[in-house]
Amino acid sequence: MFIAGEWVGGADRIPVTDPATAEVLAEVADGTVEDMLAAVGAAHSAAGAWAGLPPRRRAAVLLRAYELMVERSDMLARLIVLENGKTLADARGEVGYAAEFFRWYAEEAVRLAGTVGTAPGGGHRILVTHAPVGVSLLVTPWNFPAAMATRKIGPALAAGCTVVLKPASDTPLTALAVAALLGEAGVPDGVVNVVPSRRSGAVVSAALHDPRVRKLSFTGSTEVGRVLLHEAADRVVSCSMELGGNAPFLVFDDADLDAAVAGAMVAKMRNGGQACTAANRFYVHRAVVDEFVARFGAAMDSLTVGSGLDDGVGLGPLINASSRDKVAELVDASVDSGARLHTGGRVPDRPGFFYAPTVLTDVPASAPVLADEIFGPVAPVVAFEAEDEAVALANDTEYGLVSYLYTEDLSRGLRVAERLETGMVGLNRGLVSEPAAPFGGVKQSGLGREGARAGIEAFLEPRYVAVDW
Repeated sequence: MFIAGEWVGGADRIPVTDPATAEVLAEVADGTVEDMLAAVGAAHSAAGAWAGLPPRRRAAVLLRAYELMVERSDMLARLIVLENGKTLADARGEVGYAAEFFRWYAEEAVRLAGTVGTAPGGGHRILVTHAPVGVSLLVTPWNFPAAMATRKIGPALAAGCTVVLKPASDTPLTALAVAALLGEAGVPDGVVNVVPSRRSGAVVSAALHDPRVRKLSFTGSTEVGRVLLHEAADRVVSCSMELGGNAPFLVFDDADLDAAVAGAMVAKMRNGGQACTAANRFYVHRAVVDEFVARFGAAMDSLTVGSGLDDGVGLGPLINASSRDKVAELVDASVDSGARLHTGGRVPDRPGFFYAPTVLTDVPASAPVLADEIFGPVAPVVAFEAEDEAVALANDTEYGLVSYLYTEDLSRGLRVAERLETGMVGLNRGLVSEPAAPFGGVKQSGLGREGARAGIEAFLEPRYVAVDW
């Protein structure tokens, strides 16, 4: 663990496993409730001095952290591959994306201007400034162990908050590496603390019930998010929630199919499909569905499956055995319900937690693969006839994180984008993530936004002063 600028051991250990081999890579401390409260105490003690620094000083530290991440991008990428399983190219992309949050919020830190106005009825001025919300608890998932940490740490530190990061127990090594890097960049002791733990419920609950904690930023499943919202309600802790997704991918009859297939491969296969933004349901116009499936299936089938560190590998393992088994069960149940297996649909006979890239066609509406977030390399394809039908199918879910659509008609693209019930839309693009853009969803996909100006505002409280002069 990393608490108050010190590396802290523990009586219990968490084994960190390489998903490509199922072998243990290392062990880290398994934090207890007492460890979490010590980290909260360290963050609380450091809060006043960090918030009191001039914004330019905080910005300089974040910019140095960005530079160090870029300098050590290969080491960090290899570490991500080892504990997460994604391909090296994918991991390098993540590190670049993760570093950008430090650079972006270094730039935002010095632009936290307030406002001055006159009350409509006259008589006094309205002076508004911003104060850091306070000690912030950050809970991150295993699928993007660097980017999900920096997307929260960057704006929190820029705003003047101190943080306690609780990383996923499958991928704690990257979080600890980022903490070490931040210390080297000049972050004072106690400003950033990291507590890995398999006792997730207990340690997070303890922090949320500590009066020194004023913010929770969580990325993970909707199911867990609901539980944490209940917990946070006990002390009215401010919450940002980036939760599950069930992203539709719409292909209209006038789409550029080469571009649509290339976009589908990015939207579906980034991190092996283990992303909340992953395309989960493919709705393709009946006039082009056969051609799309042929091209998309060939692209999926051409991927080499193996360790992410090996040359030429296009698909690494899933994060653990239970994730692999869940994906296999979803595919089997969907085939049993009437879906047809176009390609894949099997667990390779090899060590590690692999699943073959899979395309399903003729998928009935009742198939579980359309209702559940797959989190794996599986693409169910459904044909549609008309624009209204496509929109209705896309919106027929409790989730609303991101949608993708391909059409050569810009008017149609913008019209459909406005009708989709999601927080983000990729129009003729298979990738939407961008530090300068607001990331987040509607419905059961979360509360608030990360990235852009909204990301730092989540860690600020407006302060209004009524004054005469």
